[in-house]
Amino acid sequence: MILIIDFGSQYNQLIARRVRECQVFCQIEPPGIPLRAIAELQPEGIILSGGPSSIYEKQSPKVDPGIFNLNIPILGICYGMQFMVDALGGRVERAGKREYGFAALRIFRQTGLFDGVKQKTDCWMSHGDAITKLPPGFTATASTENTRFAAAADSAKKQYGVQFHPEVEHTPLGKKMLHNFIFNICGCKRTWTMKSFAKNT
Repeated sequence: MILIIDFGSQYNQLIARRVRECQVFCQIEPPGIPLRAIAELQPEGIILSGGPSSIYEKQSPKVDPGIFNLNIPILGICYGMQFMVDALGGRVERAGKREYGFAALRIFRQTGLFDGVKQKTDCWMSHGDAITKLPPGFTATASTENTRFAAAADSAKKQYGVQFHPEVEHTPLGKKMLHNFIFNICGCKRTWTMKSFAKNT
């Protein structure tokens, strides 16, 4: 099972759809879910969704940062990556230039999330903030012309972040990236279908 933490993204249902297309069950929960409840769900992986907030705002949504100590693979998307960076000791600031629309992604490491993904590909950006410092243990894995840290990872802890949206059709190889996270990194198996879900509910 993949747990999706919903930070208010307009794409959260699309993220869930992409997971289910891989025949893997997923569950969407708000950021207020207690850490104990997350541990009891025993997800194989956690996806932190995007959202309209800025992490440095007082009322910005946050999940218990203890999730980073559960030894569960985590993928942060857009705001989800910014939350991860901020929670683990990095820095997020207002970007000098808002990035919205197509961007040319340059991948530095074709491993982990980018295993089998070509070094240059398009991606879809939608953000007004930028990561200016990565947390300890993280390295940059991709960039665009306007975004130095378009993707980063602490592969030893299986924690990954992307500033773009792999779940949308405008990121042509986004499904491959999500596939890598779900199967190669989280170790999920294709065991879920809507038919079996309906039968057991």
